[in-house]
Amino acid sequence: MTTTASPTVRKVPTRRISFEESLQELPKHFAPEGDLIMSHVVATLSSVFPDGEDFFVRSVRQFRDQLTDPELKRDVAGFIGQEAVHGREHRALNDRLDQLGYPTKRMERLTKWGLEKREKLMSPKSNLAATAALEHYTATLAEVVLRDEDAQQLFGSPAVTNMLLWHALEESEHKAVAFDVYRAVGGTERMRRFTMDAVTIGFIGGMTLAAIISLLGDKATYQGSNLRTSIRRLKTSPFLTKDVWRTLRDYNRPDFHPDDFDAVELIERWRAELFGAEGTLTPLLTSTSSAPAA
Repeated sequence: MTTTASPTVRKVPTRRISFEESLQELPKHFAPEGDLIMSHVVATLSSVFPDGEDFFVRSVRQFRDQLTDPELKRDVAGFIGQEAVHGREHRALNDRLDQLGYPTKRMERLTKWGLEKREKLMSPKSNLAATAALEHYTATLAEVVLRDEDAQQLFGSPAVTNMLLWHALEESEHKAVAFDVYRAVGGTERMRRFTMDAVTIGFIGGMTLAAIISLLGDKATYQGSNLRTSIRRLKTSPFLTKDVWRTLRDYNRPDFHPDDFDAVELIERWRAELFGAEGTLTPLLTSTSSAPAA
C-alpha cells in the first residue's frame, strides 16, 4: 500500500465513447452459459448507475466553488465528465435490457426518486459523504474486474465486457476525487464512517432485493435447473471473497485514503489495452479531453 497519490493515477480524462451500436444484438441471458444470476446482477447494477452517477455529480459540484487546490479542481472537472458519460452509456444499456424484459427502466425511476428524496432530507455534506462511500464500493469492484481474468469472463457478451472494462478503468482513475473533496471542505471522520456503515446496509441490501425481484420476473428462473446451476457458480464468484470484503471495510480505518490501494500499474495497463494506439476500444471513441468543461 501507499498513502501518496500518484500523478499518473490522478489523470482523469473524459473519454466520449459510444457502445450503443454494439449492444443491439445483446441476448437476454448474456453471461456465460446463460448464467441467470450474473445476467440479472449486471442488469440491476446498470439500472442504478445513470441516476446514481447524476447524484454523484451534483454532490461534488455543490462544493466546487469552495475548492482552492487547482489540481483537485481539475480532477473534479474530469470526474464530472467521466460520470456524465457513464450515465449516458448505462442508459443505452438499460434501454436494451428493458427491450429484453429486464425491469431496468422501472428501477431507474425508483433510483431517481430515492436519491431526490435523500437530497431533500440530508445535508449537502452528507450527500457528498455518501458519494465518497459509494465511490469506494465501485472502485473496489472495478479493480476486481481489472485484476481478475475470472471476473472478466463472468460477463459473457463482448459488448457488456468492453463496457464494464471501460467503466472499471475510469472508476479506478477517479476513485479518490469525491473523497478528497469531502476532506477539503471539512467533512468529519464521524460522518464519513457512519455514512459508510449506512451505505453498506443500503447498497448491499437494496441491490440484493432488486436482483431477486428481477429474477422473479424472468420465466427462465423457473425452468429446469437454471437457478440451481447459477447459485453454484455464484458461490465461487471473485466478487464475493474475504479480500473484497476487507477492502470495502477498510474505508472505516481512521487514516484511510482510496489511494492506499495502489492501482497505478493496473490503470496504465488498461489505458494502453483499451485506449492505446491499437486499443480495443479506441475505435469507439468520439473524443477525449483531459480538462472537460464542467
